[in-house]
Amino acid sequence: MNKLKLHSLDCTKERVMQIATLFPHCITEAKDDNGTPFQAVDFDLLRQELSSFVVDGPTERYGLNWPGKREALVTANMPVAKTLRPAVSESVEFNDTQNLLIEGDNLDGLKLLQETFLNRIKIICIDPPYNTGQDFLYEDDFAENLETYLEKSNQRDELGSRLITNTESNGRFHSDWLSMMYPRLKLARNLLREDGVIFITISDVEVGNLRKLCDEVFGEANFVANIIWQKKYTRANDAKWFSDNHDHVLCFARDKSCLRLNSLPRSEEQLSAYSNPDNHPKGRWKATPLHAKSGTNTKSYTFLNGTTWAPPAGTFRRFNDDSMREMDKGNEIWFGADGKQTPSRKSFLNEIKAGVVPVTIWPYDEVGHNHEANNELKELGLNGVFDNPKPSRLFKRAIFLASSSQKDDIVLDFFAGSATTASAVMKLNAEDGGNRRFILMQLAEPCNKASEAFKAGFTSICDVSKERIRRAGTKIKAENATTAPNLDIGFRVLKIDTSNMADVYYAPDVVKQADLVAHTDNLKPDRTPEDLLFQVLVDWGVDLSLPIQPETIAGKKVFFVDGNALAACFDPKISEDLVKALAQRKPLRAVFRDSSYASDSTKINVEQIFKLLSPETEVKSL
Repeated sequence: MNKLKLHSLDCTKERVMQIATLFPHCITEAKDDNGTPFQAVDFDLLRQELSSFVVDGPTERYGLNWPGKREALVTANMPVAKTLRPAVSESVEFNDTQNLLIEGDNLDGLKLLQETFLNRIKIICIDPPYNTGQDFLYEDDFAENLETYLEKSNQRDELGSRLITNTESNGRFHSDWLSMMYPRLKLARNLLREDGVIFITISDVEVGNLRKLCDEVFGEANFVANIIWQKKYTRANDAKWFSDNHDHVLCFARDKSCLRLNSLPRSEEQLSAYSNPDNHPKGRWKATPLHAKSGTNTKSYTFLNGTTWAPPAGTFRRFNDDSMREMDKGNEIWFGADGKQTPSRKSFLNEIKAGVVPVTIWPYDEVGHNHEANNELKELGLNGVFDNPKPSRLFKRAIFLASSSQKDDIVLDFFAGSATTASAVMKLNAEDGGNRRFILMQLAEPCNKASEAFKAGFTSICDVSKERIRRAGTKIKAENATTAPNLDIGFRVLKIDTSNMADVYYAPDVVKQADLVAHTDNLKPDRTPEDLLFQVLVDWGVDLSLPIQPETIAGKKVFFVDGNALAACFDPKISEDLVKALAQRKPLRAVFRDSSYASDSTKINVEQIFKLLSPETEVKSL
């Protein structure tokens, strides 16, 4: 019986396999420090394979580079031996919601989602540290090799913190920030759908580096826009040079050829340009020119009322004679209120595109400002608990542009902070009846004891994030009780933790025969069946938000995920009767604890029972 691998996807191994498929002769064997052989890439051959000339050593090339870049790439590719543990008491509507809040280091979180949500995320909205000299950055552990990394990954930080202050006096000020962002963006790109898109808010300090970094991760051809957001509505007259009134929102697509953005609805000001002074049966219209800046036709045209018109010098006719004649017959030419003005075409509101193309300048009156963001939290009783939060209208516009109300699009934010993204998703769903889902990640960063959050009773930033979602969800649902009674305002809290498997660091020659019984149970004693279930979901790549229904069969607790998608039983002394009962349910997957069978014969017969009664079921042990 196959066992679960119990660590996240090994990106390096996956890429080696992909290279082996394309260039099998570029794969060779090497040995690690212990003399164990493994597959490796012959990079000299691969470079030659990808070059139209003879490659002779390293060459200079265009690109972004910084000290620590290679280590950051290794960090992105290394698997992590961790798991997600459900926290039902901290969740809202745990069994019914589609939303997730993952508490822990977002680098670990992104790795744990690599199989479950690979190519499934429609939109990523993140508000990472701006690197102003006072922001906290994640301090990542760069591994020398896989064994060292996995060993570190199984240890909890004694200080309970993964953050360091990146001051401007740091000699690696920009390098540390880039090394923090690089692996996270690479992992995030894997999660995006082919038509997916990422929006990243950033200030002038790192926008240049971030643009180049995203060019490398997503591809320069997939740059969509650098949006200027007006974050302030007042002038800072005490500024030394310029009043800093804007931030940037960088937008990149996974594949720009597949990306389709929605149009924005016309504002009242834009609609006011259309009227119907002559009571035309087609409704409201506005006058537009009959000439264009390019073309070939400069001939004059005579209308039915005898008016002769020609395009102004240097311009050309927009329409041919047949089109002009049809418009003239249909009373679609406007000669002014007195009938003597330069003729124009009547462009009818009901014949043009339903909305308008978004522009790259987002003013505060359309998408909110910093003060509005603070007011949103104040209305929820969370005044002053976050520094520099973003207004929900900002992310709501981004999500509206790139998502559909008719699909279950997933929105990811792995720098959750004040949980603005969750609020934006819930508000947008309430407005248009959509079923968008959110996945948030936030480190359990301890609150400063002098902060308003700590004074309000919160111990970590993630606790404040959860409370913001609870209060915002309750408020949004109450305000839309009639139009959106089934609005999903819940979320499952999943906490990143060390593996559920017991830590055994003994060499075979150290273990005595008398100690073998103590090592028969391979699980940590403080882990619950629910903990084991979610490790199985992560390992098998099953959606973490699927409904879970526990049942009692043959006296044992069995978890059924999404009906028959997965059946799991972790109780001890599993009998053949239970195995047969599960096999008759024909689940797609089944999993048991490796040490929980009532007898050796039961363990041996499990696979045979399923082959006989449910041959399509994939069976594994934990």
